[in-house]
Amino acid sequence: MTAPSPSRPSTGGFWSSTRARHLIPVAFITYSLAYLDKSNYAIASAGGMADELHLSAGLDSLIAASFFLGYFFFQIPGTIYAEQRSARRLVAWSTVLWGLLAVVQGLLSSPGQLIAVRFALGVVEGAVLPSMVMLLSRWFTHGERGRANTLLILGNPVTVMWLSALSGWLVSVTDWRVMFIVEGVPSVIWGLFCLRLIKDRPEDAKWVAPSELEALREDRATVPAASGNLREEYGKVLRSRPVLLMSVQYFFWSFGMYGFIFWLPSIVKKGSGEGIGATGLLTAVPYAFAVVAMLLNSRLSDRSGRRKAAVWPWLAAGGLALFGSYAAGSHFPVALALLVVAGLCLYAPYGPYFALVSTLAPAGVSGAAVALVNSFGALGSFAGTYLVGWVRGTSLGDAGAFAFMAAGALVSAALMLAVHEPRPSGPRPGTVNRQPTAATTT
Repeated sequence: MTAPSPSRPSTGGFWSSTRARHLIPVAFITYSLAYLDKSNYAIASAGGMADELHLSAGLDSLIAASFFLGYFFFQIPGTIYAEQRSARRLVAWSTVLWGLLAVVQGLLSSPGQLIAVRFALGVVEGAVLPSMVMLLSRWFTHGERGRANTLLILGNPVTVMWLSALSGWLVSVTDWRVMFIVEGVPSVIWGLFCLRLIKDRPEDAKWVAPSELEALREDRATVPAASGNLREEYGKVLRSRPVLLMSVQYFFWSFGMYGFIFWLPSIVKKGSGEGIGATGLLTAVPYAFAVVAMLLNSRLSDRSGRRKAAVWPWLAAGGLALFGSYAAGSHFPVALALLVVAGLCLYAPYGPYFALVSTLAPAGVSGAAVALVNSFGALGSFAGTYLVGWVRGTSLGDAGAFAFMAAGALVSAALMLAVHEPRPSGPRPGTVNRQPTAATTT
């Protein structure tokens, strides 16, 4: 299909838009809380939970990875509900429920119970990211979506930065149970606020300037709309070759990424010999650099309109850095420096990547494309979290774990080269702001 014709660049920046100032902070906080309650398991495991509950490396990995099986199952039906009915309600009540389940994790003492709750946590959170990507595609033009998606997903590395430091501190002064409870409560409260803060469409918000609404309508007019039976349209999307190819590609990317995210605290703790507090600070370093890389890459991608070129080189470089960390072996300072490079490279492409995915299906059913890709990502995350943790418990150790993650990143980069990118027509993408000229398109 032909990509949307981008809107003409305006003199105002991305943040001059009332939509960006209102919706992006809400999206960022929501995804940050989701990521907090998904990822603090790694800190709990390294901070005494595995020892207290007598978890083997394999069982510890299975508990961590069970989240992603639940995450897989609700992606597509949840996103279709959000797209056809209400993303606002789905996101708000999912936030409340995952906060409650996050709190429950701190009250359990059985591995079986933890597996069940982690699975349920994944089910509840499953459709949130694709629903938010779909929601942002309604609120932002093609030329703004790289930055909008990046600022949403920026909740991931930013959260890991303060999560690593705060969670490490909480565990060091209390224990892992208190950490789960304290970090779950804010999601419950925030979910109730989301009911008031999120609107399903820009037309529902009285504070959006008429010039911005007109620019959004013109941008939508360049995108083919779904026609005919919705079930048939969704079926076409889910069988589309580009969508299926990107789904497999995202499986391997997520394999490397989540192996990295979930087991980095344990690997750093072992390699550095430091306590859990210092481990949390060291673990935060790669994510600080990742934030800068994500913002820079998304801005360049929005300016050029090229998405694929903003993805595969970073993944290839990340895979090579992980192999370098594997080769560094016991030389921890060198290994940590290479992990910083790997982290920023694996994170940098997210915004442009999902901007590309959302152009692979007609308007009105594009959420299914994002959901299918993200579903395969959940399977890759399960495989990466479980297999990397399992490999760490074998004779291959941490070095072998990083070799597995590197292979996943390199395969994903190679598959990305095979993806056909719809080429935008017209001038380079720009930002729609409140100025009258921002509503003009070619």
